Parts: sequence; C-alpha cells; structure tokens
Amino acid sequence: MAGLGAALGDPMAPEWKARAEATRALVEDRFWMEEAQFYAVALDGDGEPCRALASNAGHLLFTGLPSRDRARAVSRRLLSAEFRSGWGIRTLATGQPRFNPMSYHDGSVWPHDTALAAAGMARYGERRAVSLLLGEIYAAATHFQLRLPELFCGFERLPGEPPIAYPVACLPQAWAAGSVFMMLQATLGVSVDALSGAVEVDDPHLPPGIEHLVLSNLQVGEAVIDLAFDRMGGHTVVTPRNRRGEVRLRLLR
Repeated sequence: MAGLGAALGDPMAPEWKARAEATRALVEDRFWMEEAQFYAVALDGDGEPCRALASNAGHLLFTGLPSRDRARAVSRRLLSAEFRSGWGIRTLATGQPRFNPMSYHDGSVWPHDTALAAAGMARYGERRAVSLLLGEIYAAATHFQLRLPELFCGFERLPGEPPIAYPVACLPQAWAAGSVFMMLQATLGVSVDALSGAVEVDDPHLPPGIEHLVLSNLQVGEAVIDLAFDRMGGHTVVTPRNRRGEVRLRLLR
C-alpha cells in the first residue's frame, strides 16, 4: 500500500513503508523457528511461539515478508510430503499433534490456501514448483466436475483414487474458483505495470501437460494485448499478439 500511495503522491506513503518494514522485522524476530526452519503459526499467552507447522507460513511468502533464505526453507517444507498431499497443500503438516486429514482446518486442503502459498513461492522464483501445484489443483478439480469446493480432505494421493470430498464443503466456492487463475498468473510470471503501460513476464513455466496457452484481451489501461505461451525445448516462450493501443511486453528473464 505504501508503494501505491507513493505512486498517487500520498504524503503518508513513507510512514506506511516504515511501519511495514517494522512489522517485517518483528515477524522475523518473533515468529521464525530456527530449528524447524519455519514460522510459528502464532504466539501463546506468554509470547512464546506455537510450534505447530501450518500452511499459514505460505501466506508470508505471498506478502514477500521473509528473507530469501528463509523463503527457500519454507518453500522446501511446504513442498515436502508433510504438507503436499498430491492434490495441493495441507493446512497442517502430517505428524502434528492435531493433524487430521478430515478436519476443517487441521490437515485438509483448501484451494485458495494452496494458491496463496504457490503465488508466494513464485515471488521467490519457484515457478516450476508452482506449475506442479497448479497441475495438482487442476487434477483435483476434474474430480469435482471443474467446480472446486471450499476444501477437501488431506489424504495422500493414491494411484487411481480421487480426492476425498469434505461432506459439507461449499461447492463451488468463489475463492476456490479464483485460486486457479492466481496460480496460473504465478506460474506464467505475468504482472501488469500500469504506470509505465507494460505487461511483465518473468521466467514463465507452463503447467505439466499443457504445450500451448493463450491469454486473450489482457487490458492495461485503455490498451489490450494477447499473450501466447508455448513450450519449446524445455523452456516456455511468450509471444505478443493482437496488440491494440500503447502497451509493451517486458521480459524480465
């Protein structure tokens, strides 16, 4: 918000930036668990870290709060079998005292929660991992008639077996449906710099099984552009199409 305020000329922007950096330092100091290489989910009444390993740490990646080394450590753990069910990321790691793959919050998989963690990993360059997570969430969606539920159970994915539905989950749910688009943006590395009239693409990766994908009618101010992504020799290349108005494609890597 400080960055947006600065772009709009708001005099409070420097103060907001200072407050954000102070919050970053506080979280890094109070919530990081060195022995676990992970962030605590909360502090208890005595100010001590609650040591449960929860997917909430992925939300910190989404905000860009952790240092690069700590972000890599959190990403590795979120991508391990403790969290990754094969259908997405569990809310609580296996082996935790309250872990239950059939619970509402303590071991189930929420598509939007997985998407936030995946988009956070993308901020730190983990696009290949993001493409794998997108493939897992999409595979789960195919078992729900492409109507992603609020959540489903966090049992391990087994060959030939579908994800296990949570009996009273909302289906579909808006933030679950939107999660696929967030993950697609993250794996393709697409962002819009509206101030300079540019679309940025940073180290794109196509999800497994997809060789060609087109984003149509991407609007930047009054301009519109299409982007075509193709897998070529182990890499993903992007080509602008049907550019209408003043908009540039900026390749970062």
